[in-house]
Amino acid sequence: MGAGAGAGKAAGSGAGPAGPGRRAVLVGGAVAVAGTAVFARDELGRLWWRLPGVEAKRVEGELDHKGAEWVAASRYNWRRANRPGDYPIDRVVIHVTQGSYGSALKVFQDPGHGAAAHYVVRKDGHIAQMIRELDVAFHAGNRDMNERSIGIEHEGFVDRPEDFTPEMYEASARLTADICHRYGIPVDRRHVIGHVEVPGTDHTDPGPHWDWPRYLRLVREARAKLG
Repeated sequence: MGAGAGAGKAAGSGAGPAGPGRRAVLVGGAVAVAGTAVFARDELGRLWWRLPGVEAKRVEGELDHKGAEWVAASRYNWRRANRPGDYPIDRVVIHVTQGSYGSALKVFQDPGHGAAAHYVVRKDGHIAQMIRELDVAFHAGNRDMNERSIGIEHEGFVDRPEDFTPEMYEASARLTADICHRYGIPVDRRHVIGHVEVPGTDHTDPGPHWDWPRYLRLVREARAKLG
């Protein structure tokens, strides 16, 4: 706050509260305009590919994780993007389906469902990729987290620890390690989180039976093999 911001009337002048000088207004206005220009330039840099006739380079259905099976989610359950060019990716969000692998694929292919994750991991370790990583999946219930993260669903129920098989843990850990390797994401509990930890969520997954120490150990081991 400027030193004269709270000044009263000038002695004997009858003038109102002193306002900012013309130079201050001009300088302040110039700063505001410059800031707006920088913001606009950054926005254009992020969104140029959304202009008519411009498309981010992609191969529809191309796999981001080797060994996964492509099963496309409904186009209504994700948003086209060009990550990490327009939104940096710095989180992996762990989910549990509260159902079977097949039911998860079915609802994510339903245009009325309004949500889907990038990946679904089956109990035997098989992985389906449903959305390209460069696109924004509606999985976390929080726009900022959706834009900055990759969502991984796991077949099973939060109250059944037997659903989280060794094959599932190992396959999911290799997937998360691959994601962290490609985007430079630290393998820790600040960057690899559960759905329950997303701000504003009402979900509880992956639940109390998800073995975080075991999972992170497996992710770190797999990450170390990637160099």
